[in-house]
Amino acid sequence: MEHDRWGGYGMTKGVPQWLKLHPDVAQALLNGEPIVALESTVITHGLPKPINLDLARSMEGEIRDAGAIPATVALYRGEIRMGLSPDELERLSLAEDSIKVSRRDLGAAVSKGLSGGTTVAATMYIAHAAGVSVFATGGIGGVHRGTSGDVSADLPELARTPVAVVCAGVKSILDLPRTLEWLETAGIPVMGFGTDTFPAFFSRESDLPVSVRVDTVGEAANLIRTHWRIGLESGLLLCVPCPEEAALTTREVERSLKEAEEKAQEQGVTGKELTPFLLTRLSELTKGGTLQANLALLKNNAKVAAGVARALI
Repeated sequence: MEHDRWGGYGMTKGVPQWLKLHPDVAQALLNGEPIVALESTVITHGLPKPINLDLARSMEGEIRDAGAIPATVALYRGEIRMGLSPDELERLSLAEDSIKVSRRDLGAAVSKGLSGGTTVAATMYIAHAAGVSVFATGGIGGVHRGTSGDVSADLPELARTPVAVVCAGVKSILDLPRTLEWLETAGIPVMGFGTDTFPAFFSRESDLPVSVRVDTVGEAANLIRTHWRIGLESGLLLCVPCPEEAALTTREVERSLKEAEEKAQEQGVTGKELTPFLLTRLSELTKGGTLQANLALLKNNAKVAAGVARALI
């Protein structure tokens, strides 16, 4: 690895110069060790402080404990980073001025020297550029409910970027059937980890089928490897149900979501402010139930992703 003026951050052969690697990540790439990428909008925008910092540390810990190297992806002072030091992770988590960075925002954020959290789409793009093929998150974006026609940038990123995304499905506030139709049209495999039905984020299951079931990380890794070996260039979803002890019932989530949507309409909340508003309101209506489910599934997804990354080596 080349050490440079970024205090130990540098490059490995084949990694683009615009991407700064933490030394642990660079060494893991050189050694062919399993690496799991982590997004950072869940830290900067998805959870309240200081729970977000505790969660970020816990997810990295779960990955290390499972025998892989965590690589939290973020924008840090105008640099695209893969892996953060403990101090940098804390500063990013507690900052008040972090922005949300999707794929389209990367150039602008770098040119302006900004710091922020990378979305699923941006993290997939960066992970693939580094040669990292496994990524853990909570839930991906999808097709929004209603008639707005809003489709998350996560979906086209999955269609064009060969990274396996370990998640708990899509966020419950989205339109699950239409999202699955979009994924099917784009040729993106939706694997159910120990389940035949599509996990509904806070809830363990829905009445919607996955495209294929896998029951072990080895089976998942074999499917992922085969998908790419035969020339298919899309990403894949490995959908892991929320841990049973933390999951909510579908009925409870839908009832609370309806109330939250009504409140958003009353207050005129739309656009990019809608998702955080609904998630905050859901947590209030469920007396913290959705927050606890979110934390549990994020840590569980990180652990499963580490197992998949090890099985792919």
